[in-house]
Amino acid sequence: MTASVELAGVSKRYQDQLITDSIDLVVAKGEFLTLLGPSGCGKTTTLRMIGGFEVPDEGTVRINGEDVTSLAPYQRRVNTVFQHYALFPHLTVFENIAYGLRRKGAAAERIRDKVARGLDLIQMRGMEKKLPAQLSGGQKQRVAMARALACDPEVLLLDEPLSALDV
Repeated sequence: MTASVELAGVSKRYQDQLITDSIDLVVAKGEFLTLLGPSGCGKTTTLRMIGGFEVPDEGTVRINGEDVTSLAPYQRRVNTVFQHYALFPHLTVFENIAYGLRRKGAAAERIRDKVARGLDLIQMRGMEKKLPAQLSGGQKQRVAMARALACDPEVLLLDEPLSALDV
């Protein structure tokens, strides 16, 4: 079976500090993996290497068997939801969810359909014209999740997306 994500001997250093040391990891399609560890142990760095935001100093990152180690984030079918949702403050909820689809040149009808499904998924139908400043932290996080899912990523990375929210 082809792995959805594979790290082979992946290491990353920042200056003289070794952050990840020769990680070997295989995550099959459909599997859910959680990285646990203390602050500073390399969890976020590992996710950033899978997403293309960091380039490993050593090793290979593969997605569906393809070496994506040197590809930019926009060249990968990977989306990330960060701890700090990174919504565009000047765009409405609708436009934030539609952003990736528009960048990929999706047809207007497909954009409307995907955004409507995303709004239903996050239970925010009727709020599509609101700006992020008009939303609670939880609502912003749900919009970030809908935006990440709208483009049907092959890999969805969640970097502590709920840690800044109240229980």
